Amino acid sequence: MNKCKQQTVPAILKILAYLLGAEIKDHRFEIPEKYGRGYCAGFVFNEHIRMIISNYELNGDIPVENPETDPCKRIIFFKFQNIFPKTGTLQPVPQSEGMPSVLIATSRINTNEIISIHTNTATINIEVDADYLKGLFDLSGKSPVLESLQQNTQPLLFEQLIYPSLQKIVDEIVTEKVGEVFELFFLRIKAEELICRLLMELEKREEKHLYALNSQDIQTICRIKKQIIKSLEVPPVINDLAVSAGMSPTKLKRIFKQIFGNSIFNYYQEFRMQEAARLLKEEKLSVSDVGYRLGFTNLSHFSRIFRKHTGMKPKQYSRT
Repeated sequence: MNKCKQQTVPAILKILAYLLGAEIKDHRFEIPEKYGRGYCAGFVFNEHIRMIISNYELNGDIPVENPETDPCKRIIFFKFQNIFPKTGTLQPVPQSEGMPSVLIATSRINTNEIISIHTNTATINIEVDADYLKGLFDLSGKSPVLESLQQNTQPLLFEQLIYPSLQKIVDEIVTEKVGEVFELFFLRIKAEELICRLLMELEKREEKHLYALNSQDIQTICRIKKQIIKSLEVPPVINDLAVSAGMSPTKLKRIFKQIFGNSIFNYYQEFRMQEAARLLKEEKLSVSDVGYRLGFTNLSHFSRIFRKHTGMKPKQYSRT
């Protein structure tokens, strides 16, 4: 590997490969069988943006300190999860927890807790300099969410569900075969396209005031999210969730909506309809079986809700 090529490989990738006794070739190395399975790849596109693709299982955790972490830099992190093709995903994930999504965090968040690259993982992580984005477009006074991301002065975390057009870009990053001459150029364009489309989605959020988050709040809200989507046939009860979270109902609703961009019930309903779509399309269940499995006693009501979320009636969707 020549010197120029080495400069485009993240230092964290080199360290992990060294600890595992693996050889990096074309920005990628395979996990040796004695340590686990899968692969890890990394790309430094320029001084402002880098990407790590991880799809592996390790037999045991290997702590790795990122030598390139600079607390003075204002970095925005994007962690794409549950986005690998099913045939390429090593770790089975419960369907309700396996919806494609991306976590977006400022560098004021302890990213070692939420954006880890050294435990068993199947993710794509992109880091971009906030000042670099600020130089591309001016968001002052237009979007409190995006303006706060660019300022990067407080701990913030957002989660955005991934819709099909975003998933298509991710699939191209993972599966598209590009020659060595164009690889970095191609992947940088795709990474920036993902970031642009995600920022366009975040701009639609209506939050006028954002609250700084701490690790405990984030862990609590993520636990509540899992609790909500674990049993999609049971609608969430705010007061019960608030007791479980150790928060007031007002604080719970406020932080949940800030992170996930939706109210607790609407978020639950979105997951519910995505699961309904999966059951109809992949498991070929009947409309009535899907409706009853997801807690609907009135199939006409189920059909109306499904059409509102997908644009089609359940029976029509199952035939597409």
